[in-house]
Amino acid sequence: MTTPTLEENIRLQRDMLTGLLAEAMHALALRCAEVMTVRAQLEGLLEQALPELAHCKYLYVLDADGVQLTDNITAQGHDPAHYGRHRMDRPYMQGIIGSTDFKLSEAYISRNKKRPSLTAIQVIRDHGGRRIGFLGADYDLRELPLTANLYREPDTWRQIKGDPAIRSSIFQHQRAESLMDRQLDQVLPIMSELILEHGVYHGKLHFSSSRGTLWHVDDPFVYRLLTIGQLTDPNTCLAYPRRPYHPRAIVPPGDVLPVFEMFRTLRFADENIYLRAGSLNIVNGMVGLNFSCDGSHYMRWDEFLERNIGFWFGTLGSSNPSPGAIS
Repeated sequence: MTTPTLEENIRLQRDMLTGLLAEAMHALALRCAEVMTVRAQLEGLLEQALPELAHCKYLYVLDADGVQLTDNITAQGHDPAHYGRHRMDRPYMQGIIGSTDFKLSEAYISRNKKRPSLTAIQVIRDHGGRRIGFLGADYDLRELPLTANLYREPDTWRQIKGDPAIRSSIFQHQRAESLMDRQLDQVLPIMSELILEHGVYHGKLHFSSSRGTLWHVDDPFVYRLLTIGQLTDPNTCLAYPRRPYHPRAIVPPGDVLPVFEMFRTLRFADENIYLRAGSLNIVNGMVGLNFSCDGSHYMRWDEFLERNIGFWFGTLGSSNPSPGAIS
């Protein structure tokens, strides 16, 4: 089954919220139309309706020009600060006229609380169908009911281009040998051992700055930083308890060291375009790569191991090598 994209997850969430709000907002707008000229009665209707609109933070009515006719009605009472406010230029009002009678806005940062928010707008019409105002309901994203499923990152190859200034000058500098470059025969086996036998599920090597970062199953909310001295000392493994290879890992144990060996290959394949940092997460099976041109790549470990140098660099051996996938 195809993993839903982030955008598809957002759309499903918005569809759920629209289903919760649209019918109730329409029914309330019909009642508001009967008393649009009487502020006290309008506010009384909103007070009664607020509990029916679960999780609503502010409820208010605007006239046909977008000027607020009521206080903001909240669970704590009336907030008169916004009476008379002109809201037609706010992002949630854009596209409501002439297109639809109900709109759930895109998420935006609220003007007052500076928090991610949504606004539902329902057109209010009289018996003749003429637009006479708008009913607005504001929601704080942190207070909304959300879908139970956590968004899952797709495992397809993704390429992200970095700083154009770095990319434009890539052939004007060369790789400088780092302390890690000189000691990869020690670094790579130790990093692999930490993953295979000592509970590390995500490891990253920063070749240019000669350091490593680790995430451990016993304490997954923090990362550990290893210096080049620690990355080249087998005694470092003694600081991490023995743990079985993680049961959620999808990377076969026999593929862990080959992934790191491929990092070595990408590090030394070219003097202008070279790997600066590489990571492996055995649970989601993703490899992360950052090159000297500031380009980043994310791909499945098995796809990564299938690629040869020609895939990454194109034509090598010339004075101006032509990068392939890296560019």
